[in-house]
Amino acid sequence: MVLSVSERTFTQEVLESPIPVLVNFEAPWCGLCRIIHPLLLQFQAQCDNGIKLVAVNADQNFKLSTTYRLKSLPTLLLIEKGVIRQRLEGFRSRDDLRLALEEIQLSCMTNHNTLSITTMPDLECRSV
Repeated sequence: MVLSVSERTFTQEVLESPIPVLVNFEAPWCGLCRIIHPLLLQFQAQCDNGIKLVAVNADQNFKLSTTYRLKSLPTLLLIEKGVIRQRLEGFRSRDDLRLALEEIQLSCMTNHNTLSITTMPDLECRSV
């Protein structure tokens, strides 16, 4: 399950989280955002509670969109202890997303030594 976070709950759910948080900035009109959602859910399950996955509606949370200088959607931010550890944007293919998620897993495995890498399923991404 992906927790929806707003400007009101962002500090508590993301910045003050005891575990790393993968923030998915998305919008209802973004086709690629809908396409990657199942992969993000699988990624979260593979992380075995080592990473919290949250979604932010970029249109409804303009202050957060501005604060984190979004250039495109979806944009994924890995935030740990209030600090951005990785920024992922501009996915061009399923392999781009797969590599990005594997990089996050490696990063967290290095920091926490609790995650395992598994192969992500194929995803056909199309420009919207």
